[in-house]
Amino acid sequence: MLKFFSRLERTRGLIIVIFAVMMAVSLVIFYAPGRNSASMMPASSTEVLARVGGEDVTVGDLQTLKDSYMQMFGGQISLAQLGGDKRFLDGLIRDRIIAQEAARLGLAASDAEVADKIRKEFKDASGKFVGFDRYKESVVGRYGSIERFERQIRDQIAAEKLQAFVTAGVRVSDAEVQDDYRRKNTTFQVVYVPVTADKLAQKIQPSDEELRAFFDQHKTEYRILEPQRKVRYLFINQAKAGEKLQISDDDLRKEYDKLAPERKQAGVRVQQIVLKVARPDLDAQVRQKAENLATQLRAAASGGAVTEEAFATAAKGNSEDAATAQQGGYLPAPVKRNPNKPDPLYDRMLELQEGEMTEAFKQGNNYYIMRRGAPVPKTFEDAKPELIAAQRNSRAYAIAAQLASRAEARLKETKDFQKVAQELAPEANMTPADMIKETPYVKPGDDVPGIGNNQNFSDAIAALQNPNDVGTRTGVRDGFAIPMLLDKREPRIPEFEEVKDKVAQALKQERAKQQLEQKTNELASSAASAADLKTAAEKLGLEAKTEDNYKLGTPLGEAGTSPAADDAIFNLKEGEVTRPPVKIGDNWVVIGATKRTEADLTEFAKQRDQLMQSALSARRNQVFDDYITNLQATMQRDGKITIYKDVLAKVSEDEPVAAPPRRAPPRIPGQQ
Repeated sequence: MLKFFSRLERTRGLIIVIFAVMMAVSLVIFYAPGRNSASMMPASSTEVLARVGGEDVTVGDLQTLKDSYMQMFGGQISLAQLGGDKRFLDGLIRDRIIAQEAARLGLAASDAEVADKIRKEFKDASGKFVGFDRYKESVVGRYGSIERFERQIRDQIAAEKLQAFVTAGVRVSDAEVQDDYRRKNTTFQVVYVPVTADKLAQKIQPSDEELRAFFDQHKTEYRILEPQRKVRYLFINQAKAGEKLQISDDDLRKEYDKLAPERKQAGVRVQQIVLKVARPDLDAQVRQKAENLATQLRAAASGGAVTEEAFATAAKGNSEDAATAQQGGYLPAPVKRNPNKPDPLYDRMLELQEGEMTEAFKQGNNYYIMRRGAPVPKTFEDAKPELIAAQRNSRAYAIAAQLASRAEARLKETKDFQKVAQELAPEANMTPADMIKETPYVKPGDDVPGIGNNQNFSDAIAALQNPNDVGTRTGVRDGFAIPMLLDKREPRIPEFEEVKDKVAQALKQERAKQQLEQKTNELASSAASAADLKTAAEKLGLEAKTEDNYKLGTPLGEAGTSPAADDAIFNLKEGEVTRPPVKIGDNWVVIGATKRTEADLTEFAKQRDQLMQSALSARRNQVFDDYITNLQATMQRDGKITIYKDVLAKVSEDEPVAAPPRRAPPRIPGQQ
């Protein structure tokens, strides 16, 4: 623990005693009988998951990070959508590499630097440190322990120092930034014709004789190299199992009381002044008015804080947003960050302190000045729907897992799916018919209807060797499956009828690809100008599309984008057509520019400093990322990074379908 905090308490011994008591209580709670082990992967686990330069990454480190992200996303997104255990582990490994490299170069964070950063992050409205008790409450609630949080702060500081050291010599030129600005802000009105193998293939209709001949020539390509299995499985739907759960208000209130202070906020009140730009030629005038208003408000501020009353008066007299002006500029609802739907306009307010105000800034056709007001508390009743969803999700997993274990035992005993389904259907809240499912003949890597390409399920059925063998319960999409083998086919060359659809698809694609470049060149040569491109496309049975205000780097409809396409479009003058055609991925596209509007370099001059800084930051981030990537590759080659795949597999196997949220992190792992 930081020496800094020892001076905030009367004695160090008292802190140690309190911490020891907390640890003892937590151990009693964690190891109490009846706790569901599957839903309680211990964040305190010291089992080693990976070793990086002699330093361990534990299961507890991984679990704490996963819990943090589940809390941040409110349990509304699965761990698989966040990248899965491997994604989180990669981030932890990268963090260790950065910290070790910083230490090697003498750039590790000092205790004084850590203490200073914590003082700045945990201060009250007066700018003073909030005190050890409030600090401890917030940190333990969000990160599990003070030690874990302070290590994260220490690593962040070291990463910042290392990045500054590695990128000290990085520069960008004015010409580079201006050229980038021109490319990004020159707009085009284009007509384009995508020529894809899929579209050409739709018009190709081979006969059965041609398909059989193609199959005979390519039989070995359709060889099935692994056994195929057909299984029947009993499915337990996690959401259905949780629908009948009754969660008492007492339980919900206990969960509410455990929420970190920031999660007991419905958001913050925000006031705004909106000045609209009616015409482009009035932009400078409106901007000046907005800047003058901001200057006046700051001049009247006390201690850097703009009062609610002063801002309200300015909003009523100046704001052109009728919906908020007469309410003193207040938005009708509090502002809260939504990780699934970022709001570039209002999310910035969450970075301010109460009473702080933004500078005048432009978004769309409006200039804004905003002030952050007081936080709006989230009452128990407000939080109740979210708490119910989180508790139901957590408990439903435990119920579904327990039902799946019973189903596995009963199926191994009876081999009777109908009987077991009827026994468990009431508790599963499903009909027997919905619980019993079958697969076609599948091999590892195949998509299974209703399950998809699930490695755990593939492994479970691969272990089944004889008809009526029952496998272990397996986590699948939306719940659990317990498979039983019905039949097994050994590796072989299939009969034509088994793979007729695949053969037809392959033959069509082959013929389409042979025609692809020829068709595209024919199209490009037949269009004398961009205006002729649509007519030329129709003659060849192709469809021309248009795009107004197109900017480089954005997808050109279904054609997509590529650096080659960007270069080709940027070099077009009005009326010209790309010759030769442009290849994007496996497809070709012919593009014509019907209008070209050059970037406004006077606007570049106004934004030059900001653009130079953004370009420099991007260049430095790329250089630093390359540095760490190369360092990681060297460590892997030298055997200094070891991932214990058996432990990772066990953690992933035990992972709930949707884990209950607990704490929130300050940043994405492995990123600066």
